[in-house]
Amino acid sequence: MDIKVGYSIACQAEVEATTAALTFQDKLPHTQARSLLGVVAKLEIIAGADRDINDPTDFPWPHIASVLDDLKEIAGSLPLERLQRSAVHEDCRRYQAMGAKSVCDLQGANLRNG
Repeated sequence: MDIKVGYSIACQAEVEATTAALTFQDKLPHTQARSLLGVVAKLEIIAGADRDINDPTDFPWPHIASVLDDLKEIAGSLPLERLQRSAVHEDCRRYQAMGAKSVCDLQGANLRNG
């Protein structure tokens, strides 16, 4: 049972993290870039988000990548910063806690409903 609950929590945590990422992406069109590097950052997010879903060789992805490369030549690239492991672990713990709460709430509702 512990393994089944742990798996359910992990799946729910993945849903919570994906929802947070999609919420961030939904805000992107309403966020104004204040510099060429801001435009580069927005294009990096857009291109990176859909590369995993669609074929990156299909229109418009090679075109967007080309524009992104041009902008990087003109404005420079974004600094390559990696989050500290502690920040990543903190995010993981937060989403795991959210997943655990959702699973426990669902199990409690199932018990109440028989």
